[in-house]
Amino acid sequence: MSYLFPTYNRLDIELVKGEGTKVTDAEGNTYLDFIAGIAVCNLGHSPAVVKQAIADQMDQIWHVSNLFKIPQQEEAAALLADMSGLDAVFFCNSGAEANEAAIKLAKKHSGKTKIITFKQSFHGRTFATMSATGQEKIHSGFGPLAPQFEYLPFNDVEALSELQGDDIAGIMVEVIQGEGGVNIGTEAFLKEIEKKCKELDALLIIDEVQTGIGRTGKPFAFQHYDLKPDIVTSAKGLGSGFPVGAMMGGKDLIQSFSPGTHGSTFGGNPLAMAAVKATLDAIFDESFLNEVASKSAAFIQLLKEKVEPLPIVKVVKGTGFMIGIELECEAKECIESLRGSGLLTLPAGPDVIRLLPPLTVTGEELQEAVSIIEGVLQSQTAGTAY
Repeated sequence: MSYLFPTYNRLDIELVKGEGTKVTDAEGNTYLDFIAGIAVCNLGHSPAVVKQAIADQMDQIWHVSNLFKIPQQEEAAALLADMSGLDAVFFCNSGAEANEAAIKLAKKHSGKTKIITFKQSFHGRTFATMSATGQEKIHSGFGPLAPQFEYLPFNDVEALSELQGDDIAGIMVEVIQGEGGVNIGTEAFLKEIEKKCKELDALLIIDEVQTGIGRTGKPFAFQHYDLKPDIVTSAKGLGSGFPVGAMMGGKDLIQSFSPGTHGSTFGGNPLAMAAVKATLDAIFDESFLNEVASKSAAFIQLLKEKVEPLPIVKVVKGTGFMIGIELECEAKECIESLRGSGLLTLPAGPDVIRLLPPLTVTGEELQEAVSIIEGVLQSQTAGTAY
């Protein structure tokens, strides 16, 4: 009997050690980890620079209330503001909390009530962020959702152009939908969102919880499209596995989050900030990001050459190290076979294999992963008619 609520479909694997891209389970089996904690371990498992930064901070002070000055917050916030092009940061503990903050700030600043999101989006599992998520399976069983969320089709410029209303506080979007299937926003669609926000005097909110912190080869994925968001949210890769989230906003929003309007007991504590600063110092280095861009481009090209032609595969899609292999069938059995062959992957919707390796993955490990994927999907193809 477990004393845990069964909120996760857990695999019967206990991972006990991780270093770089490799993890080892309690039975001594070693895997290439292309889940990375769901895009969390961007510097790989147990990165030395982050480990040392947290250890150094533990020798000083672990936690203080946000009623006191926390200089580590200022240092981490300066890095995020500089790389995002925004001006102020609120620290919290997760991506859902960051998106909650974004929703509150958009409504508080605008005085309006409605937030537009998109079908197949994912913004979190708190009540408000669940309501913001455009997936029925996330809503099911919870009764009436939080009001004032409306879902439009993703990548549908025409539907977006028809959007009207003087009650729209913001439009919230993932430039690449992760949980929804690794769906990449088109430039025309994303620029239309930006245009519509200006037209409606609404805030452009970009959810970078999964796509940010170097995952796509740039500090943030919106930077591939020359967008100028009002609010950006981040978490996952932000602290190399230490629980932390952040919401960034423009200077015109600062006065709308005055004392008492929002808060977090643990958000921005010194240990989390040590992890964030060490992580960002490493990932926001220009040469590091250039290497991520070149390695990921070569990986995607190799997948297109070796894997995409297989009959079981519809398409290989992605940006940077956020990659989906869309199949002609459900992905579950293939993911299980990949795991049996020593490669950990996860689904994105029912028919997509999602690949989220650490950004520090080596060329040799990428070659090994392609070989495993090709072999498994060839075997699956051999047993199925398409």
